[in-house]
Amino acid sequence: MPKGLGNIMKQAQKLQEKMAKMQEELSEKVVEAQAGGSMVKVKMNGKLEVLSIEIEPEVVNPDDIEMLSDLITAAINEAIRKAQETMAEEMKKITGGISIPGLF
Repeated sequence: MPKGLGNIMKQAQKLQEKMAKMQEELSEKVVEAQAGGSMVKVKMNGKLEVLSIEIEPEVVNPDDIEMLSDLITAAINEAIRKAQETMAEEMKKITGGISIPGLF
């Protein structure tokens, strides 16, 4: 194997190890998002798993379930956006800002 190719393979292996560690660390990070002026709060981890949803009692109206559904949806979507943003920031640290298509 040519020397240059060996170095590239070592660098790729190190990058793969760093990415695996980053994914493990991200699974422990928690982001929180809110909707409706904090009436609905969602906590999500870096694996995009919803950890909790908090709903203030005053937003629960049996005559307007659609509004509650919209608030929950908005809070979850914001949590996903924040989690993905966190992942992208961590990936930049590992790759030195180089974009690698298909990673996130």
